[in-house]
Amino acid sequence: MSRRVLITGAASGLGAALASAFEARGDEVLRTDLHDADLALDVTSDDDWTAALEHVERTWGGLDVLVNNAGVAGGGRLDVAGMDEWQWITDINLFGPVRGTRTFVPMFKRQRSGAIVNVASLAALVHPAGMASYNAVKAAVLALTETTGHELAAYAVTAHAVCPSYFRTNLMSSVRGRDTALAGVMTQLVESSPIGPDDIAAAVLEGLDRGDELILPDQPARDAYLLKQRDRAAYDEVMRHQAARLDRLAAEGGEG
Repeated sequence: MSRRVLITGAASGLGAALASAFEARGDEVLRTDLHDADLALDVTSDDDWTAALEHVERTWGGLDVLVNNAGVAGGGRLDVAGMDEWQWITDINLFGPVRGTRTFVPMFKRQRSGAIVNVASLAALVHPAGMASYNAVKAAVLALTETTGHELAAYAVTAHAVCPSYFRTNLMSSVRGRDTALAGVMTQLVESSPIGPDDIAAAVLEGLDRGDELILPDQPARDAYLLKQRDRAAYDEVMRHQAARLDRLAAEGGEG
């Protein structure tokens, strides 16, 4: 049966790949984004979310899948990143999904059906140095998703968190912050990844088919999370080695 799907951040990257993957299955997709989308939607705007709800009610009369995908890249060492950077990334990466979820929960409850998919990150589970703000907001998205699943289970509404590792996308075009050493490291990891957005999108739909509440869509993500679970000492050693490397790169670049 065809599903009605709303995706945020769907103009490019993973959002566009997810839209195409749903459409390939015969689903109807409303692509939302700031620009170049079926519907303009700023995820930080309550008014835009209200307009999206009204559009869905008028066009479809209901919704089967809400995909909170829109997000930005950021981070920075604790003594480098400013509070303005924390506020910016929190408003988009955390409060975006919060606003989307709050907007559509009443509809899902009335329907007694639906699914909410929140695109988090491996950073929700594995916490590299230099990425405190990004790690924190993605961990919060994971907590939001689990809580949503508990609250809505009685209404036959499911919640799913997607936690990919680094994959090729245009996410780094949104990166902002004072810690340029971190931005350089993140960019290299994204650009060198053998995994593309279509790979992640396919794995997400497979995870939804299985009913997975936590979707780890790529092998590097699964391996990293397994290391943390099974050998915390080895995991800590890897993370602290990365912290030392980041400090070294910053010193070589003349940063603080």
